[in-house]
Amino acid sequence: MEAIFAGSPLALRAYDAYADVVEGEASFHDNALLKARTLYQQLKRARIDAAVLADDSGLEVSALRGRPGVLSARYAGADATWAQRRSSLLAEMRDVPEALRAARFVCVMALVLPSGEMLAGEGTIEGRIASEECGARGFGYDAIFIPRGEPRSFAQMDEIEKNAISHRRRAAEALLATLRR
Repeated sequence: MEAIFAGSPLALRAYDAYADVVEGEASFHDNALLKARTLYQQLKRARIDAAVLADDSGLEVSALRGRPGVLSARYAGADATWAQRRSSLLAEMRDVPEALRAARFVCVMALVLPSGEMLAGEGTIEGRIASEECGARGFGYDAIFIPRGEPRSFAQMDEIEKNAISHRRRAAEALLATLRR
């Protein structure tokens, strides 16, 4: 996030001491707003006056009717590792032909300003699910997601290459455009 927002008017700071939010909403947008509002309220109670940025993101696979979607981090079970989640998804996609392996990453960033005003920006990147894992960089589903027009998975790109085209970059740009209005 720091690399993506470098050069923007937002100076980011992590608030690790505050409780994690249990996602339970039906959309990336609602989950991002829930996280941002919750941390905003926690900081207000601690008498910290700050804007709060939060995001929610995930992978939507067409052949799986949008799954894993908002459950991307809990796919294959709450205690599953990312390797198990990728393996489970690849197993479900085993018999899906190349032409039907469309997928996209979605990210929604929510910003609560010190005034309490809420803004959001959404970004997506279209691509496809690989037939097997490829690459060792990144995290989550990066090793099985190949962006449209790219020969490599996200996990085969370095951080600069991935950040230049990612759904997070696009969500940040959309949010910043809203902030400038």
